[in-house]
Amino acid sequence: ESILRNVQIYRKKRRRLQIVAEVDILAKKGNIYDIFEVKCSHRIVKAKQQLKKIKKHLEEEYIIGKSFFYCGSSEALVKL
Repeated sequence: ESILRNVQIYRKKRRRLQIVAEVDILAKKGNIYDIFEVKCSHRIVKAKQQLKKIKKHLEEEYIIGKSFFYCGSSEALVKL
């Protein structure tokens, strides 16, 4: 239904908003959100860490479906 790029995730800390993470691509279909992490090189470990952090913050408000990693140099899309 919709695709959002560069979505920043905030949390309130000491009466002000602080950026916690940034989702490269957030795709929504119905009530389910899929998360895509994009890297230029094949750094899947870093992508997994970022996706874990993103899921932690988004699961409070949204239903998270699948997580994906896209590597630009090899043009590969990996489901995590």
